[in-house]
Amino acid sequence: MPVVKDIFIALSNNKFMNESAKRMGPALGANKVVAGVDIDSTIETVEKLNMKGISCTLDNLGEFVTSRQEALEAQQNIVEIMRRNYNANIDAHVSIKLTQLGLNIDREFAYQNTREILLKAHEYGNTFVNIDAEKFEDLVGITEIIDRLKGEFKNVGTVIQAYLYDSMNIMEKYSDVRLRLVKGAYKEASHIAYQTKEEIDQNYIKLIERRLLTAKAFTSIATHDHNIINHVKQFVKDNNIDRNSFEFQMLFGFRTDYAYQIASEGYNFCMYVPFGQDWFGYFMRRLAERPQNINLMLLDIFNKKNKGKIAFGATLLAGVSILIVGGISLLKKK
Repeated sequence: MPVVKDIFIALSNNKFMNESAKRMGPALGANKVVAGVDIDSTIETVEKLNMKGISCTLDNLGEFVTSRQEALEAQQNIVEIMRRNYNANIDAHVSIKLTQLGLNIDREFAYQNTREILLKAHEYGNTFVNIDAEKFEDLVGITEIIDRLKGEFKNVGTVIQAYLYDSMNIMEKYSDVRLRLVKGAYKEASHIAYQTKEEIDQNYIKLIERRLLTAKAFTSIATHDHNIINHVKQFVKDNNIDRNSFEFQMLFGFRTDYAYQIASEGYNFCMYVPFGQDWFGYFMRRLAERPQNINLMLLDIFNKKNKGKIAFGATLLAGVSILIVGGISLLKKK
């Protein structure tokens, strides 16, 4: 239901709810999809996934960064997780968000922070650093920084969002850069992005096929959609595409058994593993993508062991209910 999706996107952008959730710690079922709040628990999760033949990309969660100090702290956390990964000899790299590193504070400041991460990555086994896609309003700043970095570093890549009308042109621009292909997780205007699942899926498949046939660099196909995954498997077989030129990728905590199955079939597989205190915005976007996952939230809210979290959960549910009723009322008036 589009109204429900829009509500969860709105909640992910609510600073008050994000700050309140951060003080409380993972709740509402988020502990099922966030690996942990610290590096130790995250590394334990990665080690278990590695034993299943699955590599990981780690996301140091963080939203609403408004000060240079916050951005520098985020940079230090990312460098520390890379150091710990290297010392633990685990199969993992990092995914970073430029807004967390100060993109909306000062573009040059964000560039320097990102460059420092890549320099440190070189020290720690030349680990790969993926620059995540964000809202469309940040796209120009993100691509400008990527364009500056890719000339100096070979261990940097980024993400293409299939719901953007211009996604094919953006992808073609980075034919020699490692890319992750996704459908897109934010709410964008109709003059910027496709709005229906059918349109997005169609464009996503088009991007995947084009990329696999023409790319000069590695490709991550990030989806939980078994129809698309099966399509890719058949396409790869029909076109004699080397399995080592791509991987499937899923989010930690979603369709885990299916992920294990794909990895056991001999495909490269990577799990996107978020960690940290700033879990709320990430979790709300996951609910927006798959509203049926609200079951995770309900089970956690009404778990007797979580008495201290019930008030926050009840507040959230009340807010969601009000927004749903209001949204439906508005739709009926149209």
